[in-house]
Amino acid sequence: MVKLTIDGRECRAEEEKTILEVASENGIHIPTLCYHEEVSPYGACRLCMVEVTRKGRKRLVASCLYPVAEGLVVRTETPEVNNIRRTVIELLLARCPDSEVVQEMAHDLGVDKPIFSLEEDNHKCILCALCTRVCQEVVGVSAITLVNRGVDRQMATPFYDFSEVCIGCGSCSFVCPTRAISFEDVGDTRVITMPHVTMEFKLKKCSKCGKYWAPERQLEYIAKTAGIAPEAFDICPDCRD
Repeated sequence: MVKLTIDGRECRAEEEKTILEVASENGIHIPTLCYHEEVSPYGACRLCMVEVTRKGRKRLVASCLYPVAEGLVVRTETPEVNNIRRTVIELLLARCPDSEVVQEMAHDLGVDKPIFSLEEDNHKCILCALCTRVCQEVVGVSAITLVNRGVDRQMATPFYDFSEVCIGCGSCSFVCPTRAISFEDVGDTRVITMPHVTMEFKLKKCSKCGKYWAPERQLEYIAKTAGIAPEAFDICPDCRD
């Protein structure tokens, strides 16, 4: 365990934890869009920047990546920190002017109108890669990834087409912080809509109640990876004892 100070409050934490994790555990809010506790930190959005002082040296760091240390002094609200966050959110607002989440966060940070030119047809994606990380690290299929470089950077499926390895689970939609990915079950079909592709997946029909309840691809994947007989999914969870 180490002792550190966050906004004047003394905190104790395990050494392997990050500033963002410890701050959250102690009820100290640090804004972020690309962090999720179930996947590895990425430091993409830079909204979680904080000021740290260690051994007399002061610097600005991404709190989702920076590990806690003995004697570390952290300040989450300083003029420099707030200026960086406002600049970041202005850039995100220019990229995703239609995103309600980005608009709300910008308002909270005192930015109501971006000073940069607004992009058109941006699909709300901020390129945080949270969807690609959960697909790879949690689901284990890597159906989507970030492609191209610089201003052409995009989140996409291979060749911007139907991904043959996608199981239609919708995990990417669940974790997307700006709702750039969505899915909807319509009849016997799940429709997943991403910025550059829309994919459809056939749903499994419960042999008992007749309700369509999960993508067949997802159930086949679970059966294969967990060594479960495919027949185990003939009945939906609601109809099981």
